[in-house]
Amino acid sequence: MSDHPFAQADTAWLDLTRSARTWLAGPLGQLLLEQERQMLEEELARFFGGFLVHYGPSADALANAQQIQRSVRVGAPFKGVEIVCEEQSWPLTEHAADVVVVQHGLDFSLSPHGLLREAARSVRPGGHLLIVGINPNSSWGVRHLFARDALRQARCIAPRRVCDWLHLLGFALEKRRFGCYRPPLSSPAWQARLTWLEQLGATWQPPGGGFYVLVARKLVVGLRLLRQPGRQAVGKLIPMPVASVSRRETPDKPQRPIN
Repeated sequence: MSDHPFAQADTAWLDLTRSARTWLAGPLGQLLLEQERQMLEEELARFFGGFLVHYGPSADALANAQQIQRSVRVGAPFKGVEIVCEEQSWPLTEHAADVVVVQHGLDFSLSPHGLLREAARSVRPGGHLLIVGINPNSSWGVRHLFARDALRQARCIAPRRVCDWLHLLGFALEKRRFGCYRPPLSSPAWQARLTWLEQLGATWQPPGGGFYVLVARKLVVGLRLLRQPGRQAVGKLIPMPVASVSRRETPDKPQRPIN
């Protein structure tokens, strides 16, 4: 896929995606993606099926899903994208995928609600949707408030709010995990010194990691009972005349004298 956008695409969306790709290719973005890859591969190892769909601005290789037969990347017309589409219009049939991964797609989106609805539509009943986002309640979330790069454009939607959206779309949250507990420092030396924070975070899983991963399962649509058609009246019952029985007592007969 070439780096030249197609004419029908929203230029604001393309510019946002391009900026996100550039930031994720930098040192801080690579630190985040490296931690996410490990966690995604752990989660994807539990799933099996024929089709996995990945959406997100990153240009890195997809996380390995050993038990999935085919993985495909959809999104903006940039290098690495196999199926070009807009964020709210995926060229997939309903219930087409066994697993859908949205990696920082909600963070760098013009319409997070529309994107999430489109991703949810593509998951089959019983399938799984994995959401990866920047945690606003972390040092990474604080940095995005003062950043001068593409991180400033990130929405950093709280995981609790995303869980509410998933519930409305018919998903049940199975797992919520956090990762990348090192602060977003540009110095490689300091990043190496703070590696112990990752081990501590992996053990205790406090909600202060730089990113979160939500694993949600699409609920199977239950069978709906058909309503019984209303009975039509055949006719009106007419009461038949019934002979009345007299309950009046008869006079006693005189008894014969006994000889």
